[in-house]
Amino acid sequence: MESDDDNLEFYESDYDEEEYNCGSDSDMGNYSSVSDEDESNVNNYGTFKPKKTYTVLKEGDIKKQQDHQISHASIVLSISEVAASKLLYYYKWNVSQLHDQWFADEDRVRDEVGLPSTVVPFLNTEEAITCGICFDVLPQEDFYPMVCGHPYCKTCWRGYITTSINDGPGCLSLRCPEPSCRVAVCRDLIDDLGTEVEREKYHRYYLRVYVEESRKIKWCPMPGCENAVELELGNNIFDVTCLCFGSFCWNCGEDAHRPVSCETVSKWVLKNSSEAENTKWILANSKQCPMCKRNIEKNKGCMHMVCSPPCKYQFCWLCLGDWKKHGQETGGYYACNIYNNKKEKGLLDEEESIREMAKSSLNKYAHYYERWAANQKSREKAIEDFKALDTGILVNLRNKTNETEVQLKFIAEAWEQIIECRRVLKWTYAYGYYLPEDEPVKKQLFEYLQGQAEAQLEKLHNCTEKELTSFLEKDDEDFGNFREKLVGLTAVTQSHFTKLVAYFETQKL
Repeated sequence: MESDDDNLEFYESDYDEEEYNCGSDSDMGNYSSVSDEDESNVNNYGTFKPKKTYTVLKEGDIKKQQDHQISHASIVLSISEVAASKLLYYYKWNVSQLHDQWFADEDRVRDEVGLPSTVVPFLNTEEAITCGICFDVLPQEDFYPMVCGHPYCKTCWRGYITTSINDGPGCLSLRCPEPSCRVAVCRDLIDDLGTEVEREKYHRYYLRVYVEESRKIKWCPMPGCENAVELELGNNIFDVTCLCFGSFCWNCGEDAHRPVSCETVSKWVLKNSSEAENTKWILANSKQCPMCKRNIEKNKGCMHMVCSPPCKYQFCWLCLGDWKKHGQETGGYYACNIYNNKKEKGLLDEEESIREMAKSSLNKYAHYYERWAANQKSREKAIEDFKALDTGILVNLRNKTNETEVQLKFIAEAWEQIIECRRVLKWTYAYGYYLPEDEPVKKQLFEYLQGQAEAQLEKLHNCTEKELTSFLEKDDEDFGNFREKLVGLTAVTQSHFTKLVAYFETQKL
């Protein structure tokens, strides 16, 4: 690791301890400076955003991709699109593997998938045929001709289709009902005999499996969202944002968490939901009555404890000794010299030592969790305010200033900056929790960088939320000055968070 003095100097070059004042461009000094390396992460308004390495796909976009692959496979393999779709499904949409296997041994592939190259016709010597399921004797036109030639009437096929589709995506792997037959049921049979609802379900299953088996496409995990996200393979930036405003990590599926690693996030999420934290809280905040052994929680008051009836034993919360032996000479009601002396000499029993460690660990966890949760709450509020812009503040601003929608875009950019930076700041607290205790200098540098970024974000958030509202309530305010200030604060905040993320991503926990 490089020297911490160098890191501090690297960061301070863009920071001034004095209150930021957006005046002329010259007043901004180094605030708006962004290195060439960071240019790809900054839009025209200075908003920090990860370089976009993904595409959000709606249902129509996914189907278009799927149909293109089917059409291409149909042409390359010289087969129908129905057969091509079944082959691609079988090979999990791995086009190169399909091509290799097909051209190496077409007959073997056809046999495995259930696509025979020859059609077995129904016998035409009889006027009627017996169905292999219901055993009704019916005219030939009441049967659906499968390539394997097994005779099943359309009514039985419809029942087979309905049951299979209602059972779920397993309908995509249907075979001929004849137990010894491996011929696949393809989508043309569903289209010919299924109801409109069944066809829709079948094709939706087919679309979903295309995404779920893809190496570069995943569904957005936000409730009610039906979009998917396609990631450019070969990059190491996994944070993506859907059209529904949901942000998540494409790699692990958790909330977007750059610059924190997926491993750290996994540990943090597990810790937040772990029963171990409840046990630790009970251990740190409750003790057993020395007489009846019932657990007692102390949430306020002095150290004089009285157990509930029928026990009614009186004891000291700290040393668990009989209260009759306590008084002013032992520290009074709010202290215990007996306990303090044992603690200083390292004479606390094992149970009390464990309790002290649990309390210390719990206090540390509470410190980071409360700030993690507070930034998440602030981010959610910022998203709500951002969504309400077009029907609230921007309408009032256009009426008051006669500015166009394009001219007011800097306000939306400021809110986008806040939303993204709140997310980054939230995850820095998870990062901070897992910093090794035996590296105080590294921890000090982390807290310095985090503190400066947080302070700058609070200035931007205050300006965008409160000062803009205040401007709307006054008649003599110069909108040009406000615009200059907000754009400047956005640029400064961008600079802080770009460097914050760049620093964290070079450090390993």
